[in-house]
Amino acid sequence: MTLDCDLYIDGDFEGTIHSKKLITIGKSGKVHGEIHTHSLIVQGVLEGSVEAEHLEILAAGTVIGSILSEELIIEAKGHFEGESKIKNRPSQNKQIIENEKEKKKEA
Repeated sequence: MTLDCDLYIDGDFEGTIHSKKLITIGKSGKVHGEIHTHSLIVQGVLEGSVEAEHLEILAAGTVIGSILSEELIIEAKGHFEGESKIKNRPSQNKQIIENEKEKKKEA
């Protein structure tokens, strides 16, 4: 599913979602699959993988799987099980590359 609007899921969904907007998994929502979005808020259950700029797991939320995000927030009593990696912004990547070049010159 590819979207250009916000999405609220309060039922069962299985598959892949691509969105440039906000996706919210409600308290009764259960998602099995992949989510690629700008922002994701989880109040229900997500099993699978997430790539997002901003991910928030609220108190009743559960994420089981892998996360690639710039910002990850897990509220008290929120649950995450799996692997999380930081998605670097292009300016951060450039700085990391420049630092590595400096280290090589000094060596």
